[in-house]
Amino acid sequence: MDIGKLNKLGKAIDEIEEGQTMSVTEAIEDDQLLLYLGLTNDANPLYIQHDYARKTIYKQPLVPSVLLIGIVTSTISKHFPGPGSHVVNLSVNFVEAVYHYEMLTFLLEVIKVDKHKDVVTISVEAVNTEEKRVLDAVVMVQPPMIYEEESEENNE
Repeated sequence: MDIGKLNKLGKAIDEIEEGQTMSVTEAIEDDQLLLYLGLTNDANPLYIQHDYARKTIYKQPLVPSVLLIGIVTSTISKHFPGPGSHVVNLSVNFVEAVYHYEMLTFLLEVIKVDKHKDVVTISVEAVNTEEKRVLDAVVMVQPPMIYEEESEENNE
């Protein structure tokens, strides 16, 4: 199936070097939370009920962990290495709770480029506005790989 013009791809493995970094800041807003909860049918009261959360050690609703993972993987897909990349392994530690309406900064750094396996390993750290580390992750990513097909003329 030909879907037409190829969109701009992210960086190929030859364009990525160890030590490269980027950061992205994301505000956790109601629309993201409601979309996540609606798509997953996750009715955990710790995520949505202020009265319930007030009775817990957290005192207010938390952002679901999977939503934070989604921000990490979408940052990789959109920006670094970018469109066409594919997450093949992910390890995450949730260091501190993240609450509704927090602003988080995700810091990404390439820690390994394995051209033999076509995989880039990226370290991710997220901090809140108080500079508290809330998330650590290590993500293995295959950067975009496009293989040109032989033209029909060569096959005739």
